[in-house]
Amino acid sequence: MKNLSYTYGVLLAGLLSACATQKAVVPAAVPASSTLAVDGKLWSSLWQQRAAEYKALCFQAYNIARLRLDLALQQQPAGKPLAIITDIDETVLDNSPNSVSQALQGKDYEPQAWLNWTSKAVADTVPGAPSFLKYAASKGVTIYYITNRSEPERESTLVNLQKYGFPNADDAHLLLKQASSGKEPRRQQVQQTHTIVLLLGDNLADFATLFEKRSIEDRTQFVQQQAANFGDKFIVLPNANYGDWEGAIYKYNYGLTPEQKEAMIKAALIQESDRSAKY
Repeated sequence: MKNLSYTYGVLLAGLLSACATQKAVVPAAVPASSTLAVDGKLWSSLWQQRAAEYKALCFQAYNIARLRLDLALQQQPAGKPLAIITDIDETVLDNSPNSVSQALQGKDYEPQAWLNWTSKAVADTVPGAPSFLKYAASKGVTIYYITNRSEPERESTLVNLQKYGFPNADDAHLLLKQASSGKEPRRQQVQQTHTIVLLLGDNLADFATLFEKRSIEDRTQFVQQQAANFGDKFIVLPNANYGDWEGAIYKYNYGLTPEQKEAMIKAALIQESDRSAKY
């Protein structure tokens, strides 16, 4: 009994010592001036980083992409080789830490802060992206990365992609934004030499010019018109953090203050009373 009591005493002392030296976890402070436009980034980033449902949706998208690719390979006609066009941000790389850092400072997207982030080349991957694109490459399909990252981001973008072994992560297959953010000229560039079997993206403009800089109503209408393409040639990844869906709310006026954005967000929301009045 004496030895047992001594053992318990040693364990208790160790536990008390560990508790005394453990650092307290202090939540990051959110500026008092935060608005819906800023706080919303915290919630959407939290979902992107911690929700298993987000990961499940990404795996679902890439599982469907693999099924569609296998079918395209079976039906491959003679002629040009096959290619997949993919966006980068929130399609193969996860940039939510940048949104969190900005929001915790009471800020929304800022070009310089974004450049500082991408220059680090430390973005993690979107679930399912590396394995699918590696699988596609193993079948002889060429991957093209069409992104609206800018030319100064080229080197760090390639480093980030190469870190995870993404196929075709080189200058020839990385098509950055040049004069315009519209992606159609770059898609046509790929189409000159390849048959495009899939387009991957988190924003509707990743798939067709039809969706560029459109109103909320037009975007909804065009999605309904193109319904058959989603899950077929168009593979959409979830992104509740940013995109043209948000730009459409602000009528693509990105110079608005957070307070102005908050007013437009509230005006766009559908409340119970709105539904009751409709029915």
